[in-house]
Amino acid sequence: MNQNIVKRIQSQGQKKILACDGGGILGLMSVEILAKIEAELRVARKKPDLVLADYFDFVCGTSTGAIIAACISSGMSMDTIRTFYLQSGKQMFDKASLLKRLKYSYNDEPLAKLLKAALDKQLQETDATLGSNNLKTLLMMVMRNHTTDSPWPVSNNPYAKYNDRSRDDCNLNLPLWQLVRASTAAPTFFPPEIVTLGNKKKYDFIFVDGGVTTYNNPAYLAFQMATAKPYAVNWQTGADQMLIVSVGTGNAANARLDLKEGDLWLLDHAKNIPSALMNAATAGWDMTCRVLGKCRHGAIIDREIGDMVMPSSDDSNFTGAKLFTYMRYDPDVSQSGLNALGLNDVDATKVQVMDSVDYITDIQRVGTRYASNHVDIEHFKGFVG
Repeated sequence: MNQNIVKRIQSQGQKKILACDGGGILGLMSVEILAKIEAELRVARKKPDLVLADYFDFVCGTSTGAIIAACISSGMSMDTIRTFYLQSGKQMFDKASLLKRLKYSYNDEPLAKLLKAALDKQLQETDATLGSNNLKTLLMMVMRNHTTDSPWPVSNNPYAKYNDRSRDDCNLNLPLWQLVRASTAAPTFFPPEIVTLGNKKKYDFIFVDGGVTTYNNPAYLAFQMATAKPYAVNWQTGADQMLIVSVGTGNAANARLDLKEGDLWLLDHAKNIPSALMNAATAGWDMTCRVLGKCRHGAIIDREIGDMVMPSSDDSNFTGAKLFTYMRYDPDVSQSGLNALGLNDVDATKVQVMDSVDYITDIQRVGTRYASNHVDIEHFKGFVG
């Protein structure tokens, strides 16, 4: 049993959770936001070598967020993770052959090799598994089991039912890189990932991107795992006891003001409904966290609700007790949002697409500028020491 994880789960005191959204190469925005958080914490704690695994007890992610979460949990610095995205971004999106492009746009093998090499190197293992003793935090990755038609939040929680080492199909025996790859297998972008469970009795499941569930934003799902009795983590709730930091990959409403009734036909629905549902779910979980949590930072959700940020301890936006402290960092990548960041020269359409590898520099600039303008160590007050 991984004693790092056991200690993280069982130790008394405050608990800190990091949740990373999906979004392909746009995850580089999240990386820059997290790099600023890491830098601020190094100064505040007077620890120049601090990495986010030293601070967060539980890291979770969906799709590209699963890549970031696994790398953080392995103990990587954000500088190393940034280098991984900058150097490997174009390789991740290696074009599939013309014959295969009706099914998917990109090959899975380059991404799989890159993930395996990076994680094995950091963990100093060969074929590192989800149950690696060198992982430093509780880790959860969200994927969709296409075979069973259900979301699968897979974690290294040693007390979870399917992580029992006596089970033939114990999830902890699964290759870490393969689970990360499964969480990133966006339909029409990458081929699905086939994961084999069991040794004595083998059976296969087909997995696709966790973003094709209602958990592209996994913040509340992480809160469930940390507090719901079946998972046996049992962390104490309270605005002074639990911190949840949720990091997005950029958002922009796909407004279609010239839309006509006759435009709504089968192909239009097939093209737009999946992203519409994912965006609505992401915003919905953000809203849930702002209601149940004491929100210290977040953009306006809509004109009726506002941002629900609580500027003082006396304010409340909810009739019940707050269950955690919460921050949401997610850049507005509409053209007006970019202009507000002083990035008038960045074309919004180039930083809204998950495979926009030709515009990595612009994506990075958005993340860096947003982090500079929005990440403040004051948001972490009471959770720094």
